[in-house]
Amino acid sequence: MTKYQRIFLIVMDSVGTGAAADAAKFNDVGADTLGHIGDYFKGELNLPNFQKLGISNLRNQPIKGVPANANPLGYYGKMQEISAGKDSMDGHWEMMELPVKKPLSYFPKGFPTELMDKISKFSGRKIIGNRPASGTQIIEELGEQQLKTGDLIIYTSGDSVLQIAAHEAIIPVKELYRICEYARSLVNGPQYTVGRVIARPYVGSDSHHFIRTANRHDFSLKPFGKTVLDYLQDSGIHTVGVGKINDIFSGQGIDEGYHNESNMDGMDHVQHVMGENFTGFCFVNLVDFDSMYGHRRNPEGYGEALMELDTRIGEVLATLKDNDLLMITADHGNDPTFRGTDHTREYIPLLTYSPSMETSGSLGTRSTFADLGATILDNFKVKGNDVGTSFLADLK
Repeated sequence: MTKYQRIFLIVMDSVGTGAAADAAKFNDVGADTLGHIGDYFKGELNLPNFQKLGISNLRNQPIKGVPANANPLGYYGKMQEISAGKDSMDGHWEMMELPVKKPLSYFPKGFPTELMDKISKFSGRKIIGNRPASGTQIIEELGEQQLKTGDLIIYTSGDSVLQIAAHEAIIPVKELYRICEYARSLVNGPQYTVGRVIARPYVGSDSHHFIRTANRHDFSLKPFGKTVLDYLQDSGIHTVGVGKINDIFSGQGIDEGYHNESNMDGMDHVQHVMGENFTGFCFVNLVDFDSMYGHRRNPEGYGEALMELDTRIGEVLATLKDNDLLMITADHGNDPTFRGTDHTREYIPLLTYSPSMETSGSLGTRSTFADLGATILDNFKVKGNDVGTSFLADLK
């Protein structure tokens, strides 16, 4: 028999908990997403449910306003990434026992002309932008030009991404997706290997009113090997993906999927899935922290979103059954007070709880995100890639 019938893993996209041991390699020494948001709120960051779960317990300094908990509800820890990059894909794949050891392609000076020429010829449209940029800023800068000319806005960032922004009234969403699918076919290696091609639709009448819509779609590199999701699915264990999980894994290993309009919409889906009777794993990504607040360097919005989620976590805690396990983590950092607009190399929190737990304590600092996947496989008695170390036996 399995120890837990259902496991719910919630990934708070970009909610890091302090610079990782290898942060210097990424020029991220000093980054601390949770710590700096707490500082920004000057002790007014109200996270009672996260505090109960021990979110401050394994930090050098507790989050301001969120003290360490001497008697947490369950088990807490933090995890170090071993993947070569700090992209969402790297983090999620590593959780599922498929760390990305070879660096993906990055384009700090924009994409090669040969790539842009192919996309231009396929789409019948000129390319504008083609440089690293904030999505909101480049749309504000070039969106009105696109309204007049129908050109494609293409840009990248510090991550391995090729992003194509288009006004929905000028380039319909289906056409944008078709162009992105073609672009995806160009960057699957070996010359160029890009983690994600992202469709970024937006609406609005002018540069002061452009708004990116929920029709964003990530066309991710297909996993180069089997993941925890595949092993579970092959063993008849039900798998559910909420948010951009389906995109990150290109639909592989997922039986049931839900697209999120927002963090709160994602939590509505979680509550829906919690109402279902199944044996399996529900993998959730809440992207607003990263896309809406981290990249836009908005600590106020970030903190408010954390407090909103804290309330919903309280609802989840009240709904959990004795044979359920809740795990909460992140995939990387994105400190909104740090330099630049990109992800930050940080430890990520690890919070676990089940109503059946009789004790609580520390899981320490895990040497890889893959310990999550190893624990999930261990629970369902399924063999995987043997990358991580299960902590299932420590949950008592």
